[in-house]
Amino acid sequence: MDLRRVFALAALLPGLPTLADTNLVDRVFDPYVEYGETEVEWRAVRTADSDDEELDGLWQHHFSVGYGFSERWFGEIYVIAEQTPEESFDIEAAELEAKWQLTEKGEYAADWGMLFELERIFPENQWEAAATVLVAQEWGRWTGTANLGVVYEWGEERDGFLGELRAQARYRYSTEFEPAIELYAAEDLLGIGPVAIGSWHLGGEGDSERKVHWEVGLIMGITDESPDQTLRLRFEYAFF
Repeated sequence: MDLRRVFALAALLPGLPTLADTNLVDRVFDPYVEYGETEVEWRAVRTADSDDEELDGLWQHHFSVGYGFSERWFGEIYVIAEQTPEESFDIEAAELEAKWQLTEKGEYAADWGMLFELERIFPENQWEAAATVLVAQEWGRWTGTANLGVVYEWGEERDGFLGELRAQARYRYSTEFEPAIELYAAEDLLGIGPVAIGSWHLGGEGDSERKVHWEVGLIMGITDESPDQTLRLRFEYAFF
């Protein structure tokens, strides 16, 4: 199974029922794990939509700490907060996340992994569980990455399944700067746009290493249900 087949599976997404917050852009995950790496991450999205008051000016923030427990497993814990022009900054949810690297990098034509997530949404007394296939493939200086996931939500207000696709095509120009384009698709989201990615290595001694990773993107909504624009930010400090 290669990336072309993963993208083809996106055609199944419109047939699945809608869940809350599926019109928010997040990030595209790679399938790789670094044993012994500790990550401190902040990522955020800001949406603009003149036709939807709930989305216009919404900020959603993810704060997390993660650790590579082995050469195959990486765990992370998140606190998720939201802020709107009418409401103050509030903690909305907490999430546990585990990434499982299935294959060694370069072992096959594509590299594979899985992502498992469990989220508790506090105001609505809701739960979400997700399982996502992660795949990456290289063509020369290009890297294609796709995340194909299924989410199940249950609680007091709603329950059901959702499918989602996140995809990225990235040109490895240099470690400090890699231009990319990303696609997000779900029941009430279809968006595409440019992203800039980079890493700064801060040095270290012996087996220690420190680096900062950053991502900035602007995703444009294609359908009426999608936000008109979504600003995507991510900053990560990683060390061994």
